[in-house]
Amino acid sequence: MPEQETPSTETETVETPPEGEQSKEQETQESAEESVPADVLRKKLTDANAEAAGYRTKLREVEARFADAKTPEEFESAVAELKAQNEALERKILLSSVAAKYELPEALAKRLTGATPAELEADAKELQKLVSPQAPESLGGGLTPADGDDTFDPVKAARAARRRGY
Repeated sequence: MPEQETPSTETETVETPPEGEQSKEQETQESAEESVPADVLRKKLTDANAEAAGYRTKLREVEARFADAKTPEEFESAVAELKAQNEALERKILLSSVAAKYELPEALAKRLTGATPAELEADAKELQKLVSPQAPESLGGGLTPADGDDTFDPVKAARAARRRGY
């Protein structure tokens, strides 16, 4: 015969306080219920419901994304495409940095050849030899010291100023 469980004959005894007295738990529950207005509780409930609705919509969006899960081959082709784009951008950055280092114009920076940074720098040095260096802008503020051979005589300048009468 299979074993059957028999109901336990033991009963738990719950102490009930006398009718005039309430237990401490009941007092704290009633005081907590009385201290929070119904409007506040309704607002908290609507906020919680709105938050739960937001989570449900996010869950649906994620489920929709994974419903269109790609095959491993599609994933690998996407990764290969991103790697190729990354390599092209790294090459472009390397070319522009080498061109800036050797002060080459953008038109010549595009023509740099080489696979390694050392090869690119060697090519940039060769191109730099062909490019004539730009003449620096004149940094003089106007007159140069060699403009006048006359020496300045302050006495003559003062007499000339008195004659003109300001």
